[in-house]
Amino acid sequence: MEFARPSSLADALALMAEAPDTIPLAGGTDLLVAMNSGRLRPRRMIAIDRLAELSEVAVGERVRLGAAVTYSRITADTGGSRALAEAARAVGSPQIRNAGTIGGNLGTSSPAGDTLPVLFALGASVHLRSRNAERHLPIDRFVIGTKRNARRPDELIVAVEWDDSGPAQAFVKVGARSAMVIAIASVAVVIDRVRRVARIAVGSCGPTVMRAARAEAFASGLLDESGWERPLVPSDAACRAFGDLVAAATRPIDDVRATAAYRGQVVSVIADRALARAAALA
Repeated sequence: MEFARPSSLADALALMAEAPDTIPLAGGTDLLVAMNSGRLRPRRMIAIDRLAELSEVAVGERVRLGAAVTYSRITADTGGSRALAEAARAVGSPQIRNAGTIGGNLGTSSPAGDTLPVLFALGASVHLRSRNAERHLPIDRFVIGTKRNARRPDELIVAVEWDDSGPAQAFVKVGARSAMVIAIASVAVVIDRVRRVARIAVGSCGPTVMRAARAEAFASGLLDESGWERPLVPSDAACRAFGDLVAAATRPIDDVRATAAYRGQVVSVIADRALARAAALA
């Protein structure tokens, strides 16, 4: 196997252009597992974890995280997104959070990826670059299936960006234990009071992360009635109805972690809780 450590993003993109079968390596928390199990045998790899261009963070009206920003950095700085910090905190162990990156979670494109439901709910876009071009894809066009995405072989994920959506956000995850676990189900709720829109995304309950359009309309209706500028305390009945609408939007399956029936039940409960938590924040 050939291995290189380019000193700049331009050098990395040149190497990707010359050999499109090159695999980029940042934290390696998924990649090395695949290699150790024999599922992946790359011919070429380049280390991109030390490229300054991929480690930048900008927080303002538009939030931007470089692809090499680690979960630990996201957890320490909630200025970019409260829910994203909650999701990053739920990833693995401290060692995994110190190594794993937001770009790696995007590149893996697993429906169980902890940060992906939040990025869907934030309406994020993914910044991709090759040696001769760059493009921005909405995340729902970037992730195109189970562990599949629209990155071309000569491209790198450079950053993920979204409009600041305010503090009314929540992320809730359920697993077989309280830590170091792949999600059985996860829900992200973002209530953007400036743009007057509610977004809900569900992880680990379908072939990819799924939006819950009817639940979003229901939450928006509650806020239309109470006033978008004020915190909302939805009734127990409203939270249950919301949870049922979120569960109805999913396509869960039976697997080694849980049955489809259990996923459908638990996603309703955690969506109920996520709405109550997010709506109360202003």
